[in-house]
Amino acid sequence: MTFVVGDNCIRCKYTDCVDVCPVDCFHEGPNFLVIDPDECIDCALCEPECPAQAIFAEDDVPDDQHAYIALNAELSQIWPVINEQKDALPDAAEWDGVTDKLQYLER
Repeated sequence: MTFVVGDNCIRCKYTDCVDVCPVDCFHEGPNFLVIDPDECIDCALCEPECPAQAIFAEDDVPDDQHAYIALNAELSQIWPVINEQKDALPDAAEWDGVTDKLQYLER
């Protein structure tokens, strides 16, 4: 099993999760993070660190966010690894909790 970054990360991109990841499985895009399922060791350290509650165990991904499982796998092969915490996006607090943000994903 792996962990998956879901919808609420888009346009927030908090990176608290990156700091605790022991295997550097997070990858960074312009306004979203993803987890490489081949690198994730299922340690669960990242999930409680996410201020936006956007990280799920693969088995717990909400039904309306199952597309994010494939999206994490796809984008982790393209985007660079991020292994240190950075500031969240400037308007992250305004986007936290907004639903259906896939349309705002920047590749």
